[in-house]
Amino acid sequence: MRALIIGGVAGGMSAAARLRRLLDDAEIVVLEKSGHVSYANCGLPYYVGGVIKDEDDLLLQTPDSLYQRFRLDVRVRHEATTLDTARKRVGVRDLDHDTTYELDYDVLVLSPGAQAVVPPIPGVERALVLRTVEDVERLSDAALDATTAVVVGGGFVGLEVAENLHRRGIDTTVVEATEQLLGPLDPEMAEHVLAELVRHGVAVYLGTGVEALDAHAVTLANGERLGADLVVVAIGVRPEVHLARAAGLALGPRGGIAVDEFQRTSDPAVYAVGDAVEKSDALDGSATLVPLANIANRQGRVAADHIAGRPVRPRPAIGTAIVKVFDLTVAVTGWSEKRLRAAGRPAQAIHTHPSSHAGYYPGAKGMALKLVVDPSSGAILGAQGVGRDGVDKRIDVIATALRAGLRAEELADLELAYAPPFSSAKDPVNMLGYVAENVLSGLGSTAQWDEVADLQSEGSLLVDVRTAREYARGHIPGSLNIPVDELRERVGEIDAAEVLIVCQVGVRGWTAVRILRALGIDARNLDGGFETWSRSPAARSLEFA
Repeated sequence: MRALIIGGVAGGMSAAARLRRLLDDAEIVVLEKSGHVSYANCGLPYYVGGVIKDEDDLLLQTPDSLYQRFRLDVRVRHEATTLDTARKRVGVRDLDHDTTYELDYDVLVLSPGAQAVVPPIPGVERALVLRTVEDVERLSDAALDATTAVVVGGGFVGLEVAENLHRRGIDTTVVEATEQLLGPLDPEMAEHVLAELVRHGVAVYLGTGVEALDAHAVTLANGERLGADLVVVAIGVRPEVHLARAAGLALGPRGGIAVDEFQRTSDPAVYAVGDAVEKSDALDGSATLVPLANIANRQGRVAADHIAGRPVRPRPAIGTAIVKVFDLTVAVTGWSEKRLRAAGRPAQAIHTHPSSHAGYYPGAKGMALKLVVDPSSGAILGAQGVGRDGVDKRIDVIATALRAGLRAEELADLELAYAPPFSSAKDPVNMLGYVAENVLSGLGSTAQWDEVADLQSEGSLLVDVRTAREYARGHIPGSLNIPVDELRERVGEIDAAEVLIVCQVGVRGWTAVRILRALGIDARNLDGGFETWSRSPAARSLEFA
C-alpha cells in the first residue's frame, strides 16, 4: 500500500509517523511545499524576539532523520498541484528543479494547513505574515533595521509578534478593527490584556482598521498615520482548500474541507487533517474552524488509526487555547459568554479573583477567572483566565471537566493537589464550583458588570461593603459605603427596594447578601465585585470617584 501525505508539520507528520508504527510494510510518501517538513510553528514569534536564539531549535525533524527512524520518503519543496481522485493520482512540481511528475496512491491524507488572511488594501504587498520558517526568516531580517512596527490584528499571533518585536527594542503598535483584543475572550477579560500591553509601552488602537500602507507608514480608517518601518498582518487564517476544491471534494459551511469522525473526506480514499478541515464543536455539534496544533496532531493519529483498521473515537473540539502576553497568561476553553448570547443560548457568568497559591506563602499572584454555565442544567459551557501565575492549570482542569461532562457545581468536589506553594486548600477551581452552587441553587443571585448602569437608573441602590479605606481608593459612582461588619447596625441607611452589593471580588458580597435577605431586603451580589467592574469597558471611560 502506498500512503501519500500532502503537507507536513503537525497533522501530516503525526499521520505519517503513526501510520508507520502501525503498518511497517506500507510505502509512505510525504510532500511538503516549504523547505521544512517538521517544525515548531508555535515557536516562530519567539525566534523573532530572540527568546529562541537558534533557528535549528525550531526544526523538530528533517527528511533524513525521518527516513532513518521511520523509513518515510519525505520530499520538501515538492508541491502537489493537481489531484485526480478517480485515478488516485497526484500531480507534483519539484520547486527546486522546476520539473513535474505524477504519483499514484492507495490512500491519501491532505494536510495543507491554512493560509494567512491578507486584506486587499493599497500597499499591502509590503506587509509580512508569520506561518512558516521562511516567513520568520523574512520577518527577522526585516526587523534588523526597523525602529517602528505596526502589527495589524490583535489576536493570539498578533500579540505574540507585538511582544517579541517590542522585546527587540522596536516601537510597536497594535491595530485591531474590533473593539477588543483577543476575540475569544469576553470584553471585561480582554481589558486585562489591553492594560498589560499599555503598561509595557505597546500602543493599541481599537475599533479602527487599516486603510492603506506606504513605504514608511500605515494609514488608519480614521485618517491617522502611524510610522511603520515594518508591518505584520495577523488578522487570521483561512483553510487552504484549493487542491481539495479543484478535485471536487466537499467543503463544509465554514469553508474548510468536510470530514467525518474518521477524518475521511467525501472521497473514502482521501482523508484530511489539521487547519484545513472543519471540526465538530463539542457544545452544539456545529462545524467550526480551530487552527490549533494539538487538534491537528490528534486528527493525524485518528486518520492513521482508521487507515490501519483500528477503532477510533469521535473527538469534537472544545477550543482550548493559551497565549503569553508579556507577564500575563491568557487562556480560554469552550464558548465565551458573548458567543453564547449571540447564539441565543442562556448563560450564567461567574467571576472570581483568586490567588495562584496560598496567600500567606510568598509569591502568590492574583488572577481573574470566568466560568460560563448553563443556568438550567449547570453544564459548563466555557471558561477564561487571565493572570501572572497558575492560570494554565486552572483552565486545563476546567477543560477536562467540560470534556467529562461535569456540572459546574461539581467543580467544588474535585480533589486537586494542594500545598501552600502550589494552591490553596480551596483551589480556585473549587471556588468556582462553590459560587456556581450558590447561584444555581438560588441561595443567592448576582448581577453582571454590564448591568450596573441600568440597575442604578432603575432605582437599585449600590451598597459597597468594603472598608472605608478601600472605598476611598476607588468605587462605583453613586454607591453607598457600609462595611460588611457594620451592615446589621446601619441597615436603616438602606432606603431602596432593591440593593446591589459591591465588594472587592465578590466574597464579602455573599455574606452581605445573606445578612440583608435575612433582614427582609432584596439584595443581589455584583459578580466578581469591584475588581471585575473596574476592569470592564463600562469603567474604562469613567474616572473613579
